Amino acid sequence: MSAYDEPTQNVRPGWIAAFASAWLGLWMGQLVPVQVLLPLQIAQQHDADHWLASLVYFGIVTAIAGTATVITYPIVGALSDRTVSRFGRRRPWILVGVIMIAGGLAFLGIQHEVVGTVVFWTITMVGFCVSSAALTAVLADQVPEDQRGLVSGWISAPNALGILIGMVLVTAVFTTTFSGYLALSVAAIICALPFLLRMKDIPLTHEEAAALPPVTLRFLASSLWVNPRRYPDFGWTITSRVLINFGNAIATTMLLYFFTFDLRLADPTGFLVTTTLIYMAVTVVSSVLFGKLSDLLSRRRVFVMGAGIAQALSAVLLAFAPATNTALAGAVLLGLGQGCFFAVDQALATQVLPSAETRGKDIGIMNIALAVPQSFGPLLGAGAVVLFGGFTGLFIASGAAGILGALVIMNVRSVR
Repeated sequence: MSAYDEPTQNVRPGWIAAFASAWLGLWMGQLVPVQVLLPLQIAQQHDADHWLASLVYFGIVTAIAGTATVITYPIVGALSDRTVSRFGRRRPWILVGVIMIAGGLAFLGIQHEVVGTVVFWTITMVGFCVSSAALTAVLADQVPEDQRGLVSGWISAPNALGILIGMVLVTAVFTTTFSGYLALSVAAIICALPFLLRMKDIPLTHEEAAALPPVTLRFLASSLWVNPRRYPDFGWTITSRVLINFGNAIATTMLLYFFTFDLRLADPTGFLVTTTLIYMAVTVVSSVLFGKLSDLLSRRRVFVMGAGIAQALSAVLLAFAPATNTALAGAVLLGLGQGCFFAVDQALATQVLPSAETRGKDIGIMNIALAVPQSFGPLLGAGAVVLFGGFTGLFIASGAAGILGALVIMNVRSVR
C-alpha cells in the first residue's frame, strides 16, 4: 500500500476521538493566550492609563508571530511530504510541533518585557503550525472524502472546547500568568499523546521520496505559489478562507478590549467566559451537525456561504447595537457560523488540492489562510479601532469580510 493512495476505509470512533484530542491541545495553546493571557500580560507591561498602546503592542506581537507562520506552513508541509521514517511522514512533525508549543508557552509565563514575549509567542505559533500542518495532512491522507465533513467537525468542536476549557483553567484554576501558561503547556502534551500512540502513518519509501523535487530555497519560494488559472478552485477556496477568517479574527481578538473599554463592564473577563461558553456549546453542535449533513448531501459550498453570513451578522449586531444582550446573541450566531465553517471548509479544502504527492505542502498553503488572520487580526483590529475612533468601524469591517468570503466560495466549481 502506497502513502499516496486515496483512503477508502472509514476511520473509527476511537481514531476520531484521539484526533480531536490532539486538536484540543493545539487550540488551547494557540487561542487561549490570544483571547486572555497575552492581552493581560502585555497590559501589565504598560501604563494602565494607555490602553490603546497595549492594544497596539498586542497587535504587533501577534503580527510578528504571524509572519513566521507564513513561512512555516509550506516548509513543514513540503518536508513532511518527503519525510522517510519508520514512524511515517506526519507523526514526527506532530511531535516536534507539540514540543515547541509546550516549551514556548512555559517560557512565555516568565516574560516581563515585550521582546521576550515576541520571541516565545513566535516559537509557540511556529510549533502550532508544525503540528497543525501535519495533522491537517493526515485528514487528506487517511479519511475518505465522504467522511471528511464529520471528521473535520472534530477539528472545529475542539476549537470551541479548547477556548472554554483553557479560559476556565487560566481564570479560575491557574490564576497567575505563569501557572496559566504552564497549564496550557502541559495540556498540549497530554492531549496529543493518544493520537501519537494510536496513529498508523504509512511510511514513505525512499524511492517515492527520491521522485519528489528537492527542498531548496528556490523550490520553497515557488511552492508558495499555486497558479490560480491552472487550479482556480484552490485559489477561490484560499481567498474565501482568508476573508472569512479575517472577519472572525479582527473582531473576536478584540472582545476583551471591547467589553472593558466600550461596554465598560465590571467583570469583562467573566463576561468573556460567559459568551465563550455559549459560543462553545453552539459551535460543538453546529460543527458536528453541519459537517455530517454536508457529507450526506455531498454539498460543501452552500454551508461555507451560510457560515460566512452568520459570522457577518454577529459582527453587525455589535456594530449597531453594542450591549451585553446583543453580545450574547452574537455569540450564538458566531458559534453557528464558526462551527459550520471549520467543519465544512476544511473538508472542501482537501477536495481541491492539486495532487496527492504534495498534499502536505498544499494544505500548508491552505493553513496560511487560517493562521495569518489569527495572527494579524489583532493588529488590523487595533488599527481599525484607532482609525475609526472606536469599535463600530471594527465590527463593520468584520461583517464585510465575512460577506465577501461567503460570496467568493460560490466560484468553486469542482465541489458542489
